[in-house]
Amino acid sequence: MQAGFLRNAVILGLLSAIGPFAIDMYLPALPSIGSDLGASPFAVQMSLLIFFLSMGFGQLAVGPLSDMYGRKAPLYVGLAVFAVGSVGSALAPTIESLIAFRFLQGLGASAGMVIPRAVVRDLHTGVAAARLMSLLMLVFSISPILAPLTGSFIIEAAGWRWVFWAVLIAAAIAAVLLSLGLRETRSPEERAGSSLRAALRGYAHLLRDRNFLGLSLIGGFGISSFFVYLSNSPFVLIDHYGLSPSVYSLFFSVNAVAFFAVSQLTGMLTARFGLRRVIRVAVSSYATVMVVLFAVTASGVESLAVMAALLFVGYGFLGLVIPTTSVLAMEEHGEIAGTASALMGTLHFATGAIAMTISGLLADGTPLPMITGIATCAVLAFALGQLILGRGRETVDTGEAAVPAE
Repeated sequence: MQAGFLRNAVILGLLSAIGPFAIDMYLPALPSIGSDLGASPFAVQMSLLIFFLSMGFGQLAVGPLSDMYGRKAPLYVGLAVFAVGSVGSALAPTIESLIAFRFLQGLGASAGMVIPRAVVRDLHTGVAAARLMSLLMLVFSISPILAPLTGSFIIEAAGWRWVFWAVLIAAAIAAVLLSLGLRETRSPEERAGSSLRAALRGYAHLLRDRNFLGLSLIGGFGISSFFVYLSNSPFVLIDHYGLSPSVYSLFFSVNAVAFFAVSQLTGMLTARFGLRRVIRVAVSSYATVMVVLFAVTASGVESLAVMAALLFVGYGFLGLVIPTTSVLAMEEHGEIAGTASALMGTLHFATGAIAMTISGLLADGTPLPMITGIATCAVLAFALGQLILGRGRETVDTGEAAVPAE
């Protein structure tokens, strides 16, 4: 059982990391892409934004398809589409064609974002689901920890186009692992009740579920704060503070280490205190740290060391918010796990895309617009947490979901 638990975490984590891998390796290249293709910083950021949008909204289709046809088949299709987008991006002659192929790449990546969450819900509920989700995120952490470093080395050695050949190889490895190591978790009997009409009913039901929407948006605003940092940090840290791409990658990785290291405490903390209490404390602490960072930056202090320290602490708390809100939001929706995961993922990426667009329009190359965006998202997550999460009795569910025999 333990071996299977860890195997599932590794495979699901790697599948989930494919999309972020295509983002994080790409970040150190943003300034050089602009120079090479003669594009403005906003146009280059659009190639990042379009990836987020297609990866986010593509989940609305992929989730129900995984309920109708099983979890594995849509994953294979998604990896194939991602591969086509990667090849096109590597060969793109203009910023417009790069944006178009990044859109296609994001559509393919959406399968890896939505389906692993549904598989977790197929297999487990409660604390067991939180534990698997945190392990999945530990494997997922390979992307923001290693990808920017790998990307900077590739860019310096061979140019930014080779980043896309590297993510193509990663997708091929994920396809092999999917084929050899992950069994189908949605039985034909469960699929029989799924259809396009059922998916639309499922979306309508979820959109009326205050608890699901609130928890999804708490996680969404938390992720959005990270997306604002992700899209603006190359220009702030490389252009404003003068860091090299490789040093920037180290800086970025340190924050990712805080996020994913603290996320590994999820299982222990939720078993002891309950999901709701962990979310309340984590989101409150995260917002407090980011408001302090905003106040310091707005006062005129642009110390890179201070920003690094507060981001490190803040993203550590965020590492508790994301897996817990995902598990709690899907707790009551096992029969439409794919659809629920899809809507959650779309809400995450839609809020992230809006936050990235606004911060991109306000960006002036200094840290303050970026920090303002991060703090605003954190405060919105905190406000929703106060609204949605009551202080009623906590329940601890350590049960296993029923899984069909293969």
